[in-house]
Order: sequence, then C-alpha cells, then structure tokens
Amino acid sequence: MWSCRLGKIKKSITNSAALADASRDKKLGRGYITTTKSSYFFTKIGGWQYLLELIVASNVLALVLSLAEAGSWRAFDLFRLLQYILFINWVIFAFSVLINRLQGRLNRLSQIPALIVGFILLQGIVIVTTWCANAALYWGGHFSFKDMNLSVWCSGLTMHLSYGVLLGGFCLRYLYVRDQWVRQQHSELEARIQAMQARIHPHFLFNSLNSVVSLISIDPDKAETMLINLSRLFRASFQELKLVSLAEEIELCQHYLAIESIRLGERLNVEWKINHSDQMLKVARIPLLTLQPLIENSIFHGVETSSQPSNISILVEILQNQVSIVITNPYSPDKIKLREGHGIAVENVKKRLIAYYGSSVKFQIYCARELYTIVVNYPYQTK
Repeated sequence: MWSCRLGKIKKSITNSAALADASRDKKLGRGYITTTKSSYFFTKIGGWQYLLELIVASNVLALVLSLAEAGSWRAFDLFRLLQYILFINWVIFAFSVLINRLQGRLNRLSQIPALIVGFILLQGIVIVTTWCANAALYWGGHFSFKDMNLSVWCSGLTMHLSYGVLLGGFCLRYLYVRDQWVRQQHSELEARIQAMQARIHPHFLFNSLNSVVSLISIDPDKAETMLINLSRLFRASFQELKLVSLAEEIELCQHYLAIESIRLGERLNVEWKINHSDQMLKVARIPLLTLQPLIENSIFHGVETSSQPSNISILVEILQNQVSIVITNPYSPDKIKLREGHGIAVENVKKRLIAYYGSSVKFQIYCARELYTIVVNYPYQTK
C-alpha cells in the first residue's frame, strides 16, 4: 500500500512545479532561537560571520596604527603595516580558538566575570606572542639562544601590551554590541513565533468542541475520549516555546488524529510510514506543534471537502543528518479555493522552522495528479 502511495508522491513531485519554497529570512541570517541563558557575547566569536567581521575591523585598526606611527603618507611603511596585520590577526585567531575551547567553563560565569577573563586571556596571548616573536628574531640573527637575556625576551612588550589593551577593548566592545543586536532580534522573533503559535489553536479548538457537543447525547464514551485527547493536546500547546523529541510530536499527532477519526469516521484513513526505532525518534528534535498543524491542514482541505473516504499519508525519515517529513492528501483545485484560511497554518509552521534552523530548512508544496504534497526537510539535531 505504501509503495503505491510513495510512487504517486514521487510522480507528483517530479511532474509538477513547486507552489511554494521556504523563504529565506535575510535579516536574521542563520538566526536560530537561543534557549541558553548564558549566551553572552563571546561565545559567538567562533562563528565565521563574526570572526570575519572582526578580522576586517582589526585590519583597519592595523592600518590606523601604522599610519599614526608613520605620521604621514610619505613615511608610510608597508612592511610595518604587514607586521601589524600579522600580529593582530594572529592574536584574534588565537583568542577565538582559546575562547571556543574554554566555552563550557565560560558559560558558567556571568557577563562581567566572563568579560574580565576574556580580557586577561587576550593580554596573555599578546605576551606569549611577543616572547615567541622576539625568540624567533633572535634565533634568525644569531642561530643560538646562548646570550639571550630578559631584556631581549621582553623587547617591545610594553608597547605590545598597550596595543593589546586597545585591541581587547575594541574586540570585546564589538562583540558586546553585536550580541545586543542579536538578542533584540531573538526577542522580536520569539514574540512573533508565540503569536504564530497562538493563531494555530482556535480553528482546531472550535471544531473539536463542536464535535464533543454533538457526541454527548449520542455517544458519551466517545465524547469523553475526545475531551481526554483534547486536554493532552492543549496541555502540550500551553508549554513554553521549545524543541521536543520527534516521538513526542508524533504522539501529539496521534492524539489529534484520534479526535478527528471519531469526528470524521470512515472518511478518514491515515497511513504512517516511519522506518526508525523509538530511540532514534526520542533523540531527534522538532519544534513543538510543528507536525500537528500540517496534518490538520491536510484533513481540513483533503478530507472535509470530500464525502468519500480519503487517505492521509505521513512519511517520516532521518537520512544523512536530515529529517524529512512528507504529508499527502487528496487535492481538488476547485474545492480548495473555496476553503477560507488555506495556507495560514502551513505558512506559520514554515516560519517557525526557519526561525529555528535558518536557511537550511527546505519547505516545499506540490500539487499534481490530485495529490497535495508537503515536503519538509530540516537538520537532524539531538539538542
């Protein structure tokens, strides 16, 4: 049965053009939602975007220092500029590597102590770099360390430390301002996602309560079962915004489908295809209430519009560090245009996934051969 359904899905995707692709949020860049409380500024220094911006700005600082030392463009020394660039870039790279290695310990500190520790580490890198540079220069001139004394070891150390103080203030101030901007973006994004999540609930709630009311006098047991499943769903939906295991999300969907199967009866047929162990599903993560609105959308537009039995197919796969979800339902262009609210839940889910996983999300919708297919791909993560 599933091989036949999967063949239709592949033909649908192959022979039709995508109706919608996941939009890229350029303002947020990779823009993942941060849930750790200790996400202060220099835990981000290892990111290539931050590091590249910092290196460019530091090279500008090297140009300013070499020009200030020369006093004029005529006395400007390109070799001296190269020395500054090499020295500053080495300090930046070494500082980045060291901070990334110590990130676990720095996360336990508040922002001010972390700032002090970072500043001290940067000055330590400047001191060690100066010692190594002096030793290399002395060896290059004498091919021996025999007569090397403390004054040679510490030659230029005071000047380099003054550069280190300037560089430290510059780097940490840059990262602090950058972090404040990212925090503001995350706060605005979280508020938007909370609003999106709230918009998904009313439609489902009203339909479910109407079904319960209609069943109370006819079949009290089914009405009770619907209320129990409904309470489980809304208990989960009122939790704080977070990532949950794929197994939890599938369980929530099954509670939802249990409600809809009572309401729609034989008109609803659901086919699941999950080729993974329970342990893998418990490890894989997904934003809370991501899969359920997509299934609700398929039932709303693919089952309720037809008086005949309809099949909803749900495929969940984890391949090559990527989670793939494929949902199909019957498709009728004439009827689907008459249904109000089409695409709102799908658009909300798309934005939520992009908010968590950035441009790595692939969200596509295909319509062909009387099948409406939603294909979702996002990175496989365990945290």
